[in-house]
Amino acid sequence: MSASKKALSFGLKHLVYLVIAFIFVLPLWWAVVSSLRPNSAIFADIFPFTPKALLPTPLTFEAYTGIFERGFGLIIANTMLVALITMVAGLIVNGAAGFAFAMFDFKGKKYILTAIIVSFMLPFEAIALPLYTVTQQLGWLDNIAALIVPSIANGLAVFLFYQFFIQVPRDYAEAARLDGVSWLDILLRIYVPLSLPTCISAALLLFIFQWEAFLWPLLAMPSQQFKVIQVGMAAFQQQYQTIWNQLFAVSVITALIPIALLLPLQRYYVQGLAGAGIKG
Repeated sequence: MSASKKALSFGLKHLVYLVIAFIFVLPLWWAVVSSLRPNSAIFADIFPFTPKALLPTPLTFEAYTGIFERGFGLIIANTMLVALITMVAGLIVNGAAGFAFAMFDFKGKKYILTAIIVSFMLPFEAIALPLYTVTQQLGWLDNIAALIVPSIANGLAVFLFYQFFIQVPRDYAEAARLDGVSWLDILLRIYVPLSLPTCISAALLLFIFQWEAFLWPLLAMPSQQFKVIQVGMAAFQQQYQTIWNQLFAVSVITALIPIALLLPLQRYYVQGLAGAGIKG
């Protein structure tokens, strides 16, 4: 292939990359721009389109001050509390379950593991009604426990830990057992340090699942005195009027917090998924 053809191929390939990147970045960029505009200027310069539509002119932070004056800071704190508790408890429960499936043989193990794997493939709508019934009978409606407890056990997180632990040489555990080390110490001192990327992957999955939850918080907290972020966004869509710049400001914050967590941990996240045998 001649140098000119190589240059043309290189240029076309990167042009395609730029177009794809533009398509994915444009909605987020427009949301950021719209959140920095007055509400009256949100749809200015769109019909007919001018480049000013992609610039925050005139620049104002009134949308961000407005949403925090309306209690959005408390909604973020509520969601962070629920997500962090779920994440920590989920790491303990799912990590222990994955370790048990990897280390021990017991009757019905394959069937139970298969059921756990299938469970995270089911849409939440399929289990929403029975879960609501159980929660109601326990008296947990309008209680933070209703948001946290059902989200702790996660089939995908169990699968990630199980897939990693079965790849660790069994000799480590057998040597430790010969020295009288308990199974709990084997898990905490040997397997957990080795599984750091898997722990990070599972933690991010648990956090993001809880952060993005909408239907269950809507059902489990009928009085909505304790709002989480996805449900709280609905408060900025009023029946007769929508404050668009505030709605965009809420959307930007809602999207950026998980991104801010994922970007610095992306390498560990990918390693954790790859170590569990999931190819991305």
